Order: sequence, then C-alpha cells, then structure tokens
Amino acid sequence: MFVDANGLYHLYYQYNPTANVAGNQHWGHATSGDLFTWTNQQIAIFPGSAVEGVFSGSAVIDANNTSGMFPNQTNGVVAIYTINTPQRQTQDIAFSYDGGYTFKKYENNPVLSPGGTNPTQFRDPKVIWYQPTQSWVMAVAYPVDFVVGIFTSTNLIDWTPASNFSRYGLSGLQYECPNFVEIRVENATNGESNFRWAMMISINPGAPLGGSISQYLLGDFNGTHFVPDDAITRLTDFAKDNYAGQFFYGIPSDQDQISIAWASNWQYTNVVPTAGQVVGDGFRSVMTVPRGHYLKDLPRQGLTMVSYPVNLDKVIDRELAANSSLGNGTLFVDYSQVESGALYFEANITGLSGSDSLKGTFNFTALSSASGESVSGGMILPADSIVWLNRGKTNGFENPLFTDKFSYGALYNPNGDGAFRLSGIIDRSIIELFFNGGEAAATSVFFPTRPLDTLVLSARGLNETATASVAVWSLKASWMNQADSNDTVLGNVTTSGNSTLSKRSMELF
Repeated sequence: MFVDANGLYHLYYQYNPTANVAGNQHWGHATSGDLFTWTNQQIAIFPGSAVEGVFSGSAVIDANNTSGMFPNQTNGVVAIYTINTPQRQTQDIAFSYDGGYTFKKYENNPVLSPGGTNPTQFRDPKVIWYQPTQSWVMAVAYPVDFVVGIFTSTNLIDWTPASNFSRYGLSGLQYECPNFVEIRVENATNGESNFRWAMMISINPGAPLGGSISQYLLGDFNGTHFVPDDAITRLTDFAKDNYAGQFFYGIPSDQDQISIAWASNWQYTNVVPTAGQVVGDGFRSVMTVPRGHYLKDLPRQGLTMVSYPVNLDKVIDRELAANSSLGNGTLFVDYSQVESGALYFEANITGLSGSDSLKGTFNFTALSSASGESVSGGMILPADSIVWLNRGKTNGFENPLFTDKFSYGALYNPNGDGAFRLSGIIDRSIIELFFNGGEAAATSVFFPTRPLDTLVLSARGLNETATASVAVWSLKASWMNQADSNDTVLGNVTTSGNSTLSKRSMELF
C-alpha cells in the first residue's frame, strides 16, 4: 500500500479471480482519495504459471530512480512480493511506469531466494526507505524458523543480509507478514525520543484466542538492526479478526501512520457465509476501517500504539440521536431507514474524580427487530475497568472456532481527564470498537440472518458525580459498482472499507 504525490491511496490485496477461498493468488488493486470510497482497478500482478501464486508483499515509490528503471519520472512504483510454488518461495519485483496501475516483472527475478532447510517458508517482504543511510530496508519472514530477516539495498534489486530478528513476543506456529514503521510518541518529554520504531509480526496459528493475530514490539532501528525496548508482547486488537495489518508507504514520519488490516481469522475465513446464506452482499473477507496510529505512555503499560478510525468525517452522514446527560438511563435508536445499514456511536463517562467513584456500567446492543439477534458490548467500571464484546447472539454462522466473547482490562488514569470513552462502528457484518480514543481496539465479524436495525445504549449504577453522554450518527453508503471494459462488475465498497467481495479475499499490502 502507498499514497502517491496527489494524495491518492493505493491498496493491493490478495485476490483469487476464480473462487472465494485462498488460492490462485493475484494482486488485486483499489484506489481511494479519502480511504473510504474505493475504486477497484484492474488486476495489478498475475502469476506466471498455473503452479505460481503471487503472495503478500509491499509497494514503494522510487522517486529518486534508485533502481535505474525510471530515468524520466518521479512516480515510478516498485512492487516487491513473494512468488509461491510447491518447491520454494522467492522475492520478486515488478515495475510500474503509470503510477501503480500496471506492472512489468523484472526480467532477472527473483531478487532474493531462500536459504537454509525450508525453501517453501520465506515470504511477505515489507520494504521501506531509511533516510539516514539512504537505503532501502526489507523485512521478510522465515515463518517456521521464527525469524524476520532484515536486508538492505541501494537499488531495490541487489539485496544484502543485514541481521536477523528472532523469537521475541508470541511465536505461535509461524511468523508472517512482518511490518516496520516509525511512529511518533505523544507528548514526549525532555530526554525522550519523539519517535520509536514498531516491528509488527503476525502469527498463525497459535494466537492466544486461537488462529491468527498481529503483535508489535517497540524499539530502536539503525538501518540494519532492530533492538526492542523490552520483550513485552503487545497485541493490535483484543478480539479475533484483525490480521496482517499494513501501513501505507509515503506518509511522513511526523504524521500519524495509517494502516488497514484484514478483518478475519484463518481458523474460519474460508467457511464463513457468503450471499444467500445470511444478510450480506456477496463477500467473504472484509478489511478494517483505515486507522491512524501514534504511541502513548499509559499507566503500568508503558508506550502503547493507539489505533483510531481516520478520516471518519468523510462518511459521517447525520446525527441520529444524542443525549448529553443520559445519567443512569437508556437511549433507543431506530436505524432501520439508514440506507448503508452502518452507524457510528460515541459514549463518554465523565466526572470520575477518583477510584472510589468508579462503579457502574455502560452497555450497547445492536439488534434485529425481526429475528432478535444482536451484537453487544460495553464497559464495567471498577478501578480496573473491563471493556467487553459479545457476537454470540447472531445465528448466521456456527463453527466451534468462532469464539463469541472478548474482553480487555483497562486501568483508570488519575492523571488523565477522569473519563472513560467508548466508540464503535457497526456495519452489516463487522463491528470495530475503540476504547479511550483507541488505547485499545476490537475487530469482530458477525453474521446475522436478518439486518440489525436498532441500537440500545444504557448506563447503570454510575456514581452521582458521573455523567454519561452518548451520540449516534448514520454513515453514508459508499457502495459503487466498478465495471471493467467488458462491463463485468469487479466489486463494491462499503462504508467500512470492505473492498473484498465474492471473489476477493485475504490479506492486503
């Protein structure tokens, strides 16, 4: 993924044009000016034979023509990706002379071949530009060895081994989709760095909740070696459907970095319902909303990557309901007439002057008036607050691995503003929660048999000094049919960035 000089975001994703399960992997391509309304473009990269698959990778802009392939332009794009065959996995590159729409494969591919004893386990290259050394840096996974290899290059073609990063955090049964990004630190004090590097590693299977999950470590990077600050495992999400998130190349380091992740889990992604089985529009996999990120120092947790929905103002339609003094009351919102079937809500619990005033609950339920199905969640406010989510009361999908309940423990910060906040985006088959502005996030897909159309927000047992305020907005429908030259519809786009449809699935990069 990258953003070009005109502010157009390019998203490439794993695409199977012949089925709605993983396999026969191509690179699909979509573009957006606002990160929500996506236009599906033509297939960007095809496999070279029936036994090949174009697996995950990354794309960069070679503005200074370091590759020597773009002598007369500054918008040349280089894609770096894994070619998978039954015998081995290699890292190949391809060049785009039209800003990322079509690619020509490098005639001397591969640029990196596997070593060691596992030639079929070498994949998912992430490439960045490291300004201090004027060089390109690649992080690539040796999955079953639990190693992230770091390579350097001056031209994107010739790569030199620099170091190996191994066996930090959760291992699961393999490493996948490493990511490397420099992130700003909020309110860094004198003597503290304004930035830290994040090494993100996805694991599958073997996540704490089962299946796949993404984690990150924070530390220093000098162009060749990543040194973590500690060995603490930090997860990107406290639910189960956020995997292999990628950051857009081309966003300045002093701005909040933006990512999009695949909203599913390898335990059940190939068998979740499609159109005709539950409420839906012919999709199998979805993506998260675009999320902005910075680092924040939290009590007892230390630096934590904040994750919040970015550019949400682009799709907020109108206010459906609001109550600035809900107290210990309930608000019902009928959103059955919202065309998109999607909404955004915010709840703020303020006036919490100390741990002795931390009591009570705030809950939400999105339900179907036709079937009684629901998705619910909320906050429980002791000194160690609990945020929870339950997707178990929808009936469109049953699977023993489809875990239904999730929770997160949060500390009250006496040096903060004496508040707890919870916001959420609820679309037809996905919910994304953000606690305290994104200090914690949860992503969960669900499959109702009938549309959810009513939101219930309630507060109970709050101290008399506490105030609960809530607001709910509808989100604009951003579905657009995209046709190719033969008038074949390539896909649609939903409010929450769900740009994978019946034959579009898996990870993005």
